[in-house]
Amino acid sequence: MKILITGSTGFLGSHLTKTLVKEGHEVIILKRSFSNTWRISDVLSNVTVFNIDECSLEQPFIEFGSIDAVIHTATMYDRYGERVSQLLDANVSFPLQLLETAMSFQTKLFINTDSFIHKNNAGYKHLAGYALTKKQFLEWGKEFSLTGKIRFINVKLEHIYGSFDSESKFSAYIMRSCLNNIPELHLTPGDQKRDFIHINDVISAYSLLLKFGITDLTWFKEYELGTGKTVTVRDYVELIHLMSQSKTELKFGAIPHRENEIMESKANIEELEKLGWKSEISLKKGIELMLADERNITNL
Repeated sequence: MKILITGSTGFLGSHLTKTLVKEGHEVIILKRSFSNTWRISDVLSNVTVFNIDECSLEQPFIEFGSIDAVIHTATMYDRYGERVSQLLDANVSFPLQLLETAMSFQTKLFINTDSFIHKNNAGYKHLAGYALTKKQFLEWGKEFSLTGKIRFINVKLEHIYGSFDSESKFSAYIMRSCLNNIPELHLTPGDQKRDFIHINDVISAYSLLLKFGITDLTWFKEYELGTGKTVTVRDYVELIHLMSQSKTELKFGAIPHRENEIMESKANIEELEKLGWKSEISLKKGIELMLADERNITNL
């Protein structure tokens, strides 16, 4: 298929891009001209790149004719004081324009990447702007699907982890702190329960949705994506600590819970299981893979 992907230089998007290339799809990526492409440097020669700040949204569709599917993984969080207008532009206006453009060029499928953070109207206060904009775009996706002209799949991701994630993300921060044997790691009590899913399992689910999404699914469908099981954050951190043979002292309870802390979240994976998907990577195996790749990069 011809597949256009946003966020290809990020954690999820880079793994997805590599897999799509490996599977033989014709991959087109939309990125900013200044985005760091280190995660996909080994496949850049196998994809077509459009810098969104240097061309119109229509250009990829004009040059490639019929694009079968758009996978939207790009997003902006409000972790570093981003303005509301920036969040609206990145998380609502941009994907909405992309969705409009895709529909006008008869693209059959739009897969949107969402988060558990605003599930059941729960959510962290410090990410309120992010959660609100994600909900707003989801509502627009539902409206567009009602036209019967483009299928809209919303993938609500649980806590994804794996190799080559950003240092600002929880799992990568914990792993690198342990591998570097920092003296102390200050943490919350760690009694929150999370559904940790390895990147490889996430990618296999996206591949399956591409297979079924073009013609076999309803015009709008939402899938929760996780393992369907939870572990405490404390157990997760302690497992990384143990497997990395770290000398770092774990100081659970040194940091209070965030306001509006989500104490438990897990995916209902029944709909994905109906398509034949299942999680293949155990937590121990996933951490093993993540640690091995990190050690290869840093020679730790």
